[in-house]
Amino acid sequence: MMKEKSTTELFNILGSTHPDDYQIFLQNNQDSMSSKNTSFYNYIKDLIAHNQLTLQRVFLDADIPERYGYKLLSGEKHTSQRDTIIRICYAAKLTVDETQRALKKYGMRELYAKDTRDALLILMFQNRPGRISDINRMLKENAQEELRPCGTTE
Repeated sequence: MMKEKSTTELFNILGSTHPDDYQIFLQNNQDSMSSKNTSFYNYIKDLIAHNQLTLQRVFLDADIPERYGYKLLSGEKHTSQRDTIIRICYAAKLTVDETQRALKKYGMRELYAKDTRDALLILMFQNRPGRISDINRMLKENAQEELRPCGTTE
């Protein structure tokens, strides 16, 4: 996968791009641009494939019902539960940066290092202690709320 350029990098490139070269800019930076082709659903599916996983394996590891998981990734269903997206990202073996981008693409707040629970989740993504149950055990041991099961309200 190509490294996606940051908003700042794109802004700097635009600073030296003539309007007549807009199509060239788009072509050269298509992997970094937001569009239908880079929606959460496509983004996460691409990363799952890149990590040589199956959707079925991700849903199983995330402890998310398979039918519901497919509906989430197809865009047929939407969740307001941030923990559900975090579960999918962890099970899909996403990095912290990929998880941040996935949360943002889904319209949810990114993991925030100043939030005590999020700080521990960031560590879990960096160090990969095991399964979702291991994350929940670590959260509980550190007096933090466990990842909510799929289908519960926040």
